[in-house]
Amino acid sequence: MDQGTLSAATSELTLAEVLVKPKQDKNAALVNEYCDFLEPSAALTLAPITQAILIEAAEIRAATGLKLPDAIHVATALAMQCDTLLTNDRAIRATRGISVRLLSDLE
Repeated sequence: MDQGTLSAATSELTLAEVLVKPKQDKNAALVNEYCDFLEPSAALTLAPITQAILIEAAEIRAATGLKLPDAIHVATALAMQCDTLLTNDRAIRATRGISVRLLSDLE
């Protein structure tokens, strides 16, 4: 990503998800690191949760039974025309038009 050969996109929901543990631990430094890392840039798009994404997430949930946050991530990836969705969540499986890769498999 830093070299400009790869770009990434994530839902604004990611910020709320990653901040829970550092906030529970009152770890302000880690909160700031996550906020800085998820700041939109040329390499990273932070996609808003729009009505269209919510409607697509409902469609995905109806078809797959995914939990709402997971369905929002998949719907966001589809809306952003991502080729691959990277996750640590084994419950998220390939959905029409996008492959899913586990971060643990990349090591």
